[in-house]
Amino acid sequence: MKIVIDDKIPYIRGAFEPFAEVVYLPGSKTTPDVVKDADAIVTRTRTKCNRGLLEGSKVKFIATATIGFDHIDTDYCREAGIEWTNAPGCNAESVNQYIASALFSYAQKNKFELSGKTIGVVGVGHVGSKVARLCQTIGMKVLLNDPPRERVEGPEKFASLKKIQEKADMITFHVPLNMKGEDATFHLVNDEFIGNLQKKPLLINSCRGEVFDTKAVKTGLKTEAVSDVIIDCWENEPQIDPELLSMAAFATPHIAGYSKDGKANGTKMSVQAISRFFKLGIDNWEPENVELPDETVIEIDGSRRSGFSVLQEAVLATYSIESDNNALRKDPAQFEKLRGDYPVRREFPTYLVKTKNVDNETADKLEELKFNILTE
Repeated sequence: MKIVIDDKIPYIRGAFEPFAEVVYLPGSKTTPDVVKDADAIVTRTRTKCNRGLLEGSKVKFIATATIGFDHIDTDYCREAGIEWTNAPGCNAESVNQYIASALFSYAQKNKFELSGKTIGVVGVGHVGSKVARLCQTIGMKVLLNDPPRERVEGPEKFASLKKIQEKADMITFHVPLNMKGEDATFHLVNDEFIGNLQKKPLLINSCRGEVFDTKAVKTGLKTEAVSDVIIDCWENEPQIDPELLSMAAFATPHIAGYSKDGKANGTKMSVQAISRFFKLGIDNWEPENVELPDETVIEIDGSRRSGFSVLQEAVLATYSIESDNNALRKDPAQFEKLRGDYPVRREFPTYLVKTKNVDNETADKLEELKFNILTE
C-alpha cells in the first residue's frame, strides 16, 4: 500500500508508516507520476485532484485536510470510482477566532464598540453558526442568511440578502464556492450586490476568494458604497491584487483557519477517514504534541472598564490580526511562505483568563467564548 501526503499537513508523520509506504511531498510536486501507483492521497487545497492528476492511477481514496473541496473534481472521482472526504468544520473555531480578532481590532482602530452594531452573516454552516453566536455574545444584532438552510428549516430565523444589504453595518461571508446553480456564490459580491448596500458596511471575506469580484469591491471602496474590507481569501491566490491589498483595513494570507487546533482537527479527520476506508484499525487516532503558545494565562483587571473592553483584551491576547496584516503588506510575494511557516496560534479553550473586578455578566460571556475562567 502507498499513501502520498502533502508535506505541509502537520502531526501526520508516523500515523500510516506501520501500514504503508508513505511519501511526503509539497503539493506542487504531487504529479501523475507520483500518484500513479498510490492507493490514497492526503492533500490540501493547492493540489488539483482532477483527471489530469488521477487518470490511470491506482488511487482509491482522497482525503483533504480542509473544509473546502473545490480542488477535487468530484464528478471525475465518481466516474473513476474514487472515494473522497473533506474535513467539514475542522477549523471552524479557528475562523471564529479570526473574525473575533478582526472585529475587535477594527473597532479598536476606529474607536467604537461593537455592541448594538448589526452584522449580516452570509452562510450559516459550521463556521457561520459559530460567528453568529460570537456576535450575539458581544452584543451585536445578527442577521442570518443561508438559503439552503432556509429551504429546509423555514424562513423564521433567516434574513434575505436584500435585508442584510439594507440593515447591516458589517457583513461577513462564510459560504462555499459554488460556481453555478441556485446557490451559486461565485462573485456573490459583485457590482449589483454593492449597488444595493444602504449603510456603507464593512465587508469581510474569510471563506473563498472568488466570492468577491475584486474589481467590483475596489469600485465599491472608491465610491464609498463600502466603508472598508477585511480580506483573508483572495482571487488568484497567491498572486493577489496589490491595489485591493493597499485598500483593505486588514489583509491576511488565507490563514483564518490556521490555528494549530484547526490543523490538528483536519489531520485527525483525514487519518480516521483513511483508516475506516482501508480498515487499518486506527479509527480513533489523535494528533500528539500540538504546540502551545509561550503564554496561556491572561490576567485581566476590570476596574473602571466596560465589559466590552474586557472581552476585547481577552480575544486580542490570543491572536492579533495586526501581525498577519503587517507581514503580508511587508512582502506580498511571500504569500505562500507566510502560510507554510505560520506561527503557533491556539484557540480560546487553550487559555485561562484570570479575572479581577470583572462582573458576572462579562465573566459569563468569556465562558461563552470558551475561555477557561478563574475569578479572584
